[in-house]
Amino acid sequence: MTNTDDFVSRALEVVESIPPGFVMTYGDVAAAMGSRAARAVGRVMSHYGSDAAWWRVVRASGHPAIHHEHQALEHFRAEGTPLRWSRDGVFRVNLAAARYTP
Repeated sequence: MTNTDDFVSRALEVVESIPPGFVMTYGDVAAAMGSRAARAVGRVMSHYGSDAAWWRVVRASGHPAIHHEHQALEHFRAEGTPLRWSRDGVFRVNLAAARYTP
């Protein structure tokens, strides 16, 4: 197993540990792995995350992955994830209420 494979499997393992209705940021996932490589976690999710609970990993602002907002919203609503809405109809996860710490 290469270091890359190990990083990928560890990142996906952390993502799978996030309970329904909660989220972690890319940086949170990296930190849970003992890393500071938030962007690398983003790459893992974009390449290998389709079978994982990808919507439970959000940007530091609480916004879901770019171009996946509608799909993420469906999952957030189904799981009861706390959301915040702006006046212009843009949503983000309420990190104060939904952030998961393993």
